[in-house]
Amino acid sequence: MVWPHLAGGPVTNPDGRHVVLVVEDEPSYQDALNVGLTIEGFVVVGATTIRQAREVMARSTPSLVLLDVMLPDGSGVDYCREIHETLRTPVIMVSARTSEVDVVLGLEIGAADYVTKPYRLRELVARMRAVLRRPLAPTAVDGRIVVGELDVDLARRSVTKGSVPIELSRKEFDLLALFAEHRGQVVTREQCLDALWWGLDLVDTRTLDTHVKRLRQKIEDDPPRPRHLVTVRGVGFRLDD
Repeated sequence: MVWPHLAGGPVTNPDGRHVVLVVEDEPSYQDALNVGLTIEGFVVVGATTIRQAREVMARSTPSLVLLDVMLPDGSGVDYCREIHETLRTPVIMVSARTSEVDVVLGLEIGAADYVTKPYRLRELVARMRAVLRRPLAPTAVDGRIVVGELDVDLARRSVTKGSVPIELSRKEFDLLALFAEHRGQVVTREQCLDALWWGLDLVDTRTLDTHVKRLRQKIEDDPPRPRHLVTVRGVGFRLDD
């Protein structure tokens, strides 16, 4: 089979259908995904290596990337991190690795979902459509937000308190950016899970609470009695000046 992007020409979406970039080097999965996803109404563009995927992404940004973990010229995990940090295009990782550690790692570095092989096409399509319905994380927006002593630079993904830089993990920054964009307003737990973890069943509220606790330890003078990031009991959280 010849993947569409290798035949020449830019990646296009003339009729409003979602363009899906499939990065997969196994011929059997290539053929099945190309046929199955096309029948389901997607425009399928393919790559068998990370290098080819970068060439596609340089011409046009797809709606979604299906990314295999093991590729001939590198790690899909590393490439997922690259996409998450630069383009913010949602990525569903596809892998034969089924351990909880692998799944959590994929989600932590920015994947929107993690599907294990072998998979059922209907389930994969359902997950794809669920991801495409989700809003992008707030860090896709350029600009700076000042909340009290905190200066949140969304474009540079940096935070300072006063003039002192604060080192945050990827998820901690995304969480702070979400709160900052809705400063003074309550952000529900469900909204947090939807924005940062795409509403995945794998993630529970304890994961969210852990990230909020770590964030408070870095931005609050007295984390047990926070002045900025407060809990609205039974609802969610609010970032105040």
